[in-house]
Amino acid sequence: MPLSPRHSVVSLRSLVPDTAFTASTLGTLREGSGVVIDDNGLIVTIGYFITEAEEVWLTTHDERVLPAHVVGYDQETGFGLVQAMGDLDLPQLEIGSSAEAKRGDIGTIIDGRGHEVLTEIVAKQEFAGYWEYLLEEAMFTAPFHPSWGGAALVDADNRLVGIGSLRLQMLHKGDTTDINMIVPIDLLQPILGDLITAGRPQRESRPWLGVYSAESSNGVVVMSVADGGPAEQAGLKSGDVISELDGDEVTGLADFYRKLWTKSPAGKEFAMRIVRSGRESWVRVKTADREAFLQKPQLQ
Repeated sequence: MPLSPRHSVVSLRSLVPDTAFTASTLGTLREGSGVVIDDNGLIVTIGYFITEAEEVWLTTHDERVLPAHVVGYDQETGFGLVQAMGDLDLPQLEIGSSAEAKRGDIGTIIDGRGHEVLTEIVAKQEFAGYWEYLLEEAMFTAPFHPSWGGAALVDADNRLVGIGSLRLQMLHKGDTTDINMIVPIDLLQPILGDLITAGRPQRESRPWLGVYSAESSNGVVVMSVADGGPAEQAGLKSGDVISELDGDEVTGLADFYRKLWTKSPAGKEFAMRIVRSGRESWVRVKTADREAFLQKPQLQ
């Protein structure tokens, strides 16, 4: 008799030094789930759990606790990998196809404690996150799982089709509904080899500003900036509205990211038009590689 897919999902706990760049925004103790994807104890999770982590601990469904080490993570997709140290002795979860998963399909979200939520894919669409993050086609599920981070979304055949990332709210027929945003598993395969061998995908880094933003009626509004990041160094402040990059109008958050990422390579300077307290001005911004600000995992 095949084992339940919950046997392939573990609880994950990471410790991050308080000197880490992400400590002030993501905390120094991070807890979620991860999914076993090979017979040697390789686990996929959401990268923010393990970014700059110096310790990682796993707890299995039968309450065994094992250490793990960070293999790598990818800022673009949001995936992270850890490797169990010692014999995890858990089955791998078969990887399915998120491309084949359709709106209206029923699946199950499973966390590392074995908590399962029967859920429906209510949307597959673009998602722009406030931290300079964009997925061309994320999956959204309802009802939501209360312990979503790193949890497995499995299809009706118990195949892994996505990893839980966020809890959001959606307006549906006049009512507000809590939903989960799921990172499609198909995004993992193209970068898996690089994550295992190099700790990050071997591609040119996207230009990064260190700005946390939201859409506004006339552009993109700055909510805050990362300490020491390019946006802070350029003088951007909370409440500034970003309206143009090098003369190109910014029409929304996803459009802002796409235009920003054309300013390659990281380290390139460009002009940004902002509106502050009703007055327009131009600032010069020099992008950076986000990875340069992060403490590197101790690859084994």
